[in-house]
Amino acid sequence: MARFLIVVPPFSGHINPTIGVGAELRARGHDVAWCGIPGLVESLLPEGATFVPAASDEVGAHIHSIAERAPDLRGAAALKFLWEDVLLPLADVMVDGVDAAVDRYRPDVLVVDQQAMAGAIVGRRRNLAWATSGTTSAEFVDPLAALPLVNQAIHDARVELQVRHGIDPTVAAEGDLRFSPHLVLVFSTEALIGADLPFPDHYRFIGPSINGRPEHVDFPWERLDPDLVPVLVSLGTLNADAGERFFTVAADAFRDQPWQGVFVAPPELVPTAPPNVIVQPRVPQLALLQRVRAVVSHAGHNTVCESLDAGLPMVLTPIRDDQPIIADQVARSGAGIRLKFSRVRAEGLRAAIDQALTDPSFAAAAAAIHESFAAAGGPAAAASALESLAQVPA
Repeated sequence: MARFLIVVPPFSGHINPTIGVGAELRARGHDVAWCGIPGLVESLLPEGATFVPAASDEVGAHIHSIAERAPDLRGAAALKFLWEDVLLPLADVMVDGVDAAVDRYRPDVLVVDQQAMAGAIVGRRRNLAWATSGTTSAEFVDPLAALPLVNQAIHDARVELQVRHGIDPTVAAEGDLRFSPHLVLVFSTEALIGADLPFPDHYRFIGPSINGRPEHVDFPWERLDPDLVPVLVSLGTLNADAGERFFTVAADAFRDQPWQGVFVAPPELVPTAPPNVIVQPRVPQLALLQRVRAVVSHAGHNTVCESLDAGLPMVLTPIRDDQPIIADQVARSGAGIRLKFSRVRAEGLRAAIDQALTDPSFAAAAAAIHESFAAAGGPAAAASALESLAQVPA
């Protein structure tokens, strides 16, 4: 059997999809470990999972403090900040730790998240087989294509990053650290990303990886009113604090409506919640998605894929980073409605939620994407592709 080392950044949306893949590999008898910044990563892994730290606790706290400075940025500025102030420094501080983890764990294959480029650098430097864990569909449509100067600057920075860590400049300039030349696992399908886009043969569209993720969060299920239509409202784990105005608007949108909102937010952000709104700082999202009828979201890739996997229509208010691109993908598919986060008003949000709930075309489009996800194979398909890369008989 084979040994797989999964290298992840300290972001839940990039860790969660690997959990189901890791569980499938372990069920097939393989050894699996995760490597990353200590703190968040190991807290999300299932009991008994192996975690190898790639840096100190202090480094992890520093990276989180930098990432938290971005909420007020939008568009190209947010993407530029993400790369220059978060992802490139993150790679710098993780390379030596990933290298040491490879010495310790001796993997046959590295599975490297697109935003954990240290894994790709170590794979290149050591001539190891490595696969990309493509946890955001936005990267597959080149989010900076319309900004060629910014795009080139970030490409040059990725090249310089590799050269700093011992990769020959000619080799560093070839390809792209975000996309392995051996195998790219895309946690989505062409039905969402776009069937008209050309992709190389070593790209595998596996759909979302959801099974196997533990949810140890209490929820007051008895408060769900069977006479109201339940709707989940979430801005994700990193954006809730940026949503003070948004949650106020959303509370007004739900007031006196035949819906029941489940708002995932700090209670202090919704101090005057109407009677038909439940406010919880955390929720068992996968379980809730089996009970609600629509989702209002920031268009984070995890929430989008989990919602569409449940066949739910969406209202999307993207904030920053890759979220506007993912929101556009959902809207283009017909499964959701996009609104401007900074300009959303109660009447507009109310109308969009009503349309998502009552216009059958949205549910039909969401069901079509659900079917594409089911056909893609999920963690089992990913595990089979990784076994092939490790040259292990399936």
